[in-house]
Amino acid sequence: MDLSSVADQLQTSTAVGSADMAASARRAPSSSDPLWWRSAAIYQIYPRSFADANGDGVGDLAGVRRHLGYLKDLGIDAIWFTPWYASPLADGGYDVADYRSIDPRFGTLEEAEGLIQDALALGIRTIIDIVPNHISDQHPWFQAALAAGPGSPERERFWFREGKGRNGDEMPTNWESNFSGETWTRTADANGTPGEWYLHLFTPEQPDLNWNHPDVRRMHEDILKFWFDRGVGGVRIDSAALLVKDDALPEVPNDPGPGGHPTQDRDELHDIYRSWRSIADSYPGTRVLVGEIWLPDIDRFAKYLRKDELHTAFNFDFLARPWDADELRDSIDATLAAHAPVDAPSTWVLSNHDVTRPVTRYGREDSSFAFGKKRAGIPTDLALGARRGRAAALLTAALPGALYIYQGDELGLPEVEDIPEDLLDDPMHFRSGGVDPGRDGCRVPLPWSGSTPPFGFSPDSASAAPWLPQPASWASITVQAQQADPSSMLWLYRQALRIRRALNATSDTSFAWRELAPHVLAFDRGPDFLSVTNLSIHSIDLPDNGGILLCSSPLDGGKLPPDSTAWLRTQHEPPEIRA
Repeated sequence: MDLSSVADQLQTSTAVGSADMAASARRAPSSSDPLWWRSAAIYQIYPRSFADANGDGVGDLAGVRRHLGYLKDLGIDAIWFTPWYASPLADGGYDVADYRSIDPRFGTLEEAEGLIQDALALGIRTIIDIVPNHISDQHPWFQAALAAGPGSPERERFWFREGKGRNGDEMPTNWESNFSGETWTRTADANGTPGEWYLHLFTPEQPDLNWNHPDVRRMHEDILKFWFDRGVGGVRIDSAALLVKDDALPEVPNDPGPGGHPTQDRDELHDIYRSWRSIADSYPGTRVLVGEIWLPDIDRFAKYLRKDELHTAFNFDFLARPWDADELRDSIDATLAAHAPVDAPSTWVLSNHDVTRPVTRYGREDSSFAFGKKRAGIPTDLALGARRGRAAALLTAALPGALYIYQGDELGLPEVEDIPEDLLDDPMHFRSGGVDPGRDGCRVPLPWSGSTPPFGFSPDSASAAPWLPQPASWASITVQAQQADPSSMLWLYRQALRIRRALNATSDTSFAWRELAPHVLAFDRGPDFLSVTNLSIHSIDLPDNGGILLCSSPLDGGKLPPDSTAWLRTQHEPPEIRA
């Protein structure tokens, strides 16, 4: 499919409506394509909030299976699930109690296996979340370590240490938690007296594993094989740069230097991921390893993407930048430069289950974002945020590499910032003493249909309300409402993903900036495609072109308005020759 045929399809689909648009959705990719991951559109599913099939107010795998057709029509290539394993849900499932079973609130292992196969039949691969830095304090290993006591082999799988000070009352280190608060919790010995401390870089319910221990490495290698045997297309590795610690447990130096931080980006990590890559490569088809890596050092970042380590890594720098042409261009340049030496594809993402949704973030005077620093009570212009969110969606989708879409962003859902405090669930809120509003605002269940909550998230006969409340104002942005509206965010995403598939098939990783005007980001992808994003405060003239493929906003007298992106078919011949 070339871009000309895509443009023709767009004109037809606009004329006949969204029903025919869905019917003519792109053909499913071949399941044998070894390079699918380099340009895939990947949809992130937060299971608790996607769809509830049994009416208990919590999303489940049966709900996902019912909506696989929606995901196929959207045009995605893979779905990434945040943890679906058995868990006390102290941190949204990132406290795993059993990697080989599905949490009963979500379903069963048999349902997960069926979902993987159902999705694959539609050309959609499944990526699962692995959380190797820590496990749940309810995991059998940790319960055994508590029971066994100091000096036991069971405790060697974790970081148990005596406290400092005269009576051991002081923590072994003063490391800072990623979730605010302390990183050590003291245990009690069998006789009830205070005992050793254990390390947890996140919550006390998430004790850190000791990756210097062979049992820990062997367990995770077996976990990979368990899920690869069940057909998953890859794994996303949570906190991928945190696993290994300096066993001397030094304090964090003022300037750690490359590989010198006691808990981050240790050189020993690379041997672990080489082992994982050899396991992934032993399976038919490409089973991808995707790292969640937050590193400011580009050279250190690129080391994880060498040919025998991870396939890709999340690009958080781009989503953290404000709505500013210079900032975004700098991030794009830095990202492409970091990946080029190791020939790894860049990844692009506007949000996920941890960050403020784009429609809200881009409607603020300060639209930047830093992890762990959500803000509430800040004025937000949602109309401005929605306009910029549409423009950002096209800008991001046009970049070379893999694209991640967090569930609900295709609907333009805003952050929910008025959840009653007694319904909040995120530990970041409570560990910050209420200063951080937490991440629940971007985890509110999706609105599928109808005019009142639960908006089709749960069946009409549901016995419970959704686990987080949905705003009544969402009636106008349900999937059902947007499917009938060619001007909707959902319609824009569907068309964008269709064009993107054709673009990536013809232009691969080609990319070149084009200088048009101040505060404008314009770049060519191959000989036939030009993306133009206007971040200025004035409408701008579009360059000569062979036609508009897609535009995030209606043109203003033929000009591209502020906070808008247009995709153009490049003009090759002078107008008089073309005529």
